[in-house]
Amino acid sequence: MTELSIEVTYFEKGGPQNTDKALEIAEKYAKKFGINDIIIASTTGMTAEKAAEIFDSDIFNIIIVTHAYYFANSSIRQEFPEDKLESLKKKGLNFHIGTHSMSGIERGLRIGKEAWMFVDLLAKLLGWQFSQGIKVCIEISATICDAGLIPDLNRDVIAIAGTGQGADTVCLIKPAPTSEFKNLRVKAILCKPL
Repeated sequence: MTELSIEVTYFEKGGPQNTDKALEIAEKYAKKFGINDIIIASTTGMTAEKAAEIFDSDIFNIIIVTHAYYFANSSIRQEFPEDKLESLKKKGLNFHIGTHSMSGIERGLRIGKEAWMFVDLLAKLLGWQFSQGIKVCIEISATICDAGLIPDLNRDVIAIAGTGQGADTVCLIKPAPTSEFKNLRVKAILCKPL
């Protein structure tokens, strides 16, 4: 891809009411640019279920990135219902359930009111300056590289995320693992909340 011709959609407000439109935009540009890897943030499975209806798992490598076990707190094992997880796996969706590239120990220290660490501060700044969805698109694109869930690093991905629940942000990204984070590029923002 040497020249991109895209139309960017800006939603008046972030949130789950934009999910259908965001997924439609993602599918449109995945087909337009020949992108097979679709990376989707989904905490409770609502966005993952809708994505399963839109993206053909025989054509697309659909990777759902959900929270790590005990992410919310030590009394909640997993926010993504296990039965829904198994059902979506049978439909051909792939999952990453683990520590996110901009989370883990640093997030735990911040929540515990300890000192802020660089990566946690970087994550917060991306969310504040661009949007929560942009931050998550970047984060899940690095996370799936670390987990080996795309065949190689010489391909762009479509990353889909949102503000709280649902999807309202779609980015075209040249991914990179966390060990080479400076090489990750947000090539295009296809939609986001204002």
